[in-house]
Amino acid sequence: MRPDAAEPGEEEASDAFDPWLALQRVTDETRANIVADVVGHPKGAPSVDELDYTNPSLEPDTIRNHLKTLAEAGVVEELTVPAGQRTRGYPYKFYRVTERARELFDRNGLFPAEAWQRQYERVEKTPEIRELEAMPRPEE
Repeated sequence: MRPDAAEPGEEEASDAFDPWLALQRVTDETRANIVADVVGHPKGAPSVDELDYTNPSLEPDTIRNHLKTLAEAGVVEELTVPAGQRTRGYPYKFYRVTERARELFDRNGLFPAEAWQRQYERVEKTPEIRELEAMPRPEE
């Protein structure tokens, strides 16, 4: 049985977002953990450094590869600080769940934001990670 991918009476959009593919990509345990950390992040858009901290068994390049897979499926989108506004030594790429994925998750009872935010807040963080959390995120 396919999950509830569309609102009642709504036909499948002709854009690139495929709800079934998005759900397939987030069923991988590692990617599900990454999505949960993105959803739980206080600003909803962590950097790879923050995801690396909350997923210590993964290498940063592995996290980037999973984020790429999630982005290709339309689950997450990359937010980039413009070149002239970057601060040396700090991340300039952040990742958030797309609106389409959030709607899909909500319709199917997946990744409830409040639950994952409470879980994320329970993680003991270093001063460096708290500083990264406090950084402003680009809008798009």
